[in-house]
Amino acid sequence: MPMNGQADQSGMSSESATPSVRAEQRPYKGSSTVLPIRLQSLTNKDPGPNRMTEIFYLQKQIQSQTPMVIILEDGERIDGCIEWYDGNALKVRGRTKTLIYKSAIKYMYKLGESGR
Repeated sequence: MPMNGQADQSGMSSESATPSVRAEQRPYKGSSTVLPIRLQSLTNKDPGPNRMTEIFYLQKQIQSQTPMVIILEDGERIDGCIEWYDGNALKVRGRTKTLIYKSAIKYMYKLGESGR
């Protein structure tokens, strides 16, 4: 560890800044290697009110097997029922099973509604 507040190899001062990445120092069983780095920003996800609304809406559509229309950012239309979701994607069962990144979705609506 550098002395007198000098910057170490990562460019952080030893006196002031604390790293946002923490490495475990225990090795795996039977190995002398260090455990992988754990990113704090990925483990501390705080679901806000909009996230909870999204989760409730998706769960309701999955349970009732509601036919949905999903319009992607490039204008492509995908029809089908949502099978499952996670933080980044939806799996839709229509003519084929399709995995759609949420970032690619422009909007969605129930089949039979006008949409826009």
